[in-house]
Amino acid sequence: MGLSFWPFIILKNDSLKTDSVLINHEKIHLKQQKELLIVPFYVLYIFEWLLRSLLHLSFYRGYQNISFEQEAYHNEDNLNYPNERKLFSFIKYL
Repeated sequence: MGLSFWPFIILKNDSLKTDSVLINHEKIHLKQQKELLIVPFYVLYIFEWLLRSLLHLSFYRGYQNISFEQEAYHNEDNLNYPNERKLFSFIKYL
């Protein structure tokens, strides 16, 4: 439904602009991208997705288990999380 591509959040349709949980999820990804200096984030994201997809024998299950996604999904309901988040918090989801 949404995609973070530094520094933008791209949504499937305009009606999603009011979905605060989705926007918060994507803001968490923007924080992750910024702390990893953007390009390394994408390299790690793709590497982890491929590795986890092999381990789970499913691209979707691989996606669900990426540490960056785990952090975002676990904290998307906390609208203050992007501001409270400690650097490299995704590491605890590896």
